[in-house]
Amino acid sequence: MPELPEVETVRRTLLPLVVGKTIERVKVHRSKIIQHPDVATFCERLKGQTIHDIHRRGKFLLFQFDDVVLVSHLRMEGRYIYEKESAPFDQHTHVFFAFTDRTELRYRDVRKFGTMHLFDKGEELRVPPLSKVGREPFDEQFTVSWLSEQLQRTKRTIKATLLDQTIVAGLGNIYVDEVLFRSFIHPERIAATLTTQEIEALHSAIIQTIQEAIEKGGSTVRTYVNTQGKTGTFQTQLYVYGRVNMPCRRCGNPIIKTVVANRGTHYCKYCQI
Repeated sequence: MPELPEVETVRRTLLPLVVGKTIERVKVHRSKIIQHPDVATFCERLKGQTIHDIHRRGKFLLFQFDDVVLVSHLRMEGRYIYEKESAPFDQHTHVFFAFTDRTELRYRDVRKFGTMHLFDKGEELRVPPLSKVGREPFDEQFTVSWLSEQLQRTKRTIKATLLDQTIVAGLGNIYVDEVLFRSFIHPERIAATLTTQEIEALHSAIIQTIQEAIEKGGSTVRTYVNTQGKTGTFQTQLYVYGRVNMPCRRCGNPIIKTVVANRGTHYCKYCQI
């Protein structure tokens, strides 16, 4: 599933392609992707709307139009493709935004789990799904003291807590494993037992890891590519994720894989005691 660095990379590569484009019509081949409003209203409201910007909130893309905002979540394998209107497409392409210049932005999703919501401007942050999204790693309010308060309130493992999008927005399975390794924290530690020193290390690791991943265009460990069809390169720098039985880059002992919070979890039992 694309996490914050991958979604941010998609946003950055989409911007020069579609900003300033005006929608002539919208076609939807799979109605379940459109969560709000109904499909007919969704298509009608986007007619004649111009894309002015694309923002991001956690793992969500926010397309800024004249007076509406399209909130898009890529889920497992969603992908935006920019093509000429005449270009061929396959059965996994489900939503078509046709522009007045005869180009199209297409949404392709093999797993069909992606979602789209269309709201009046200003409404998108007050209602789900965005109203439930937590703080971003780069927010000024994402401080060590705030993070400490959140961890003290739960009896869950630190892995489960960091995966909770209502607390820290944008972290998924890959980057949670990575930041815990960088912080020397075992994924099954109860979040409330972390010391001040450990929380400081965790806070720093979250910001640093996400920033480095964005700079590398995200991690391609399965099917992720950006809007231009390019893969990320941060996967070559991963310390633990996807490296089961491979030597730890820090101590040389084999990386272990287990299940924590119902997710495959990679760690080093010597570095993360």
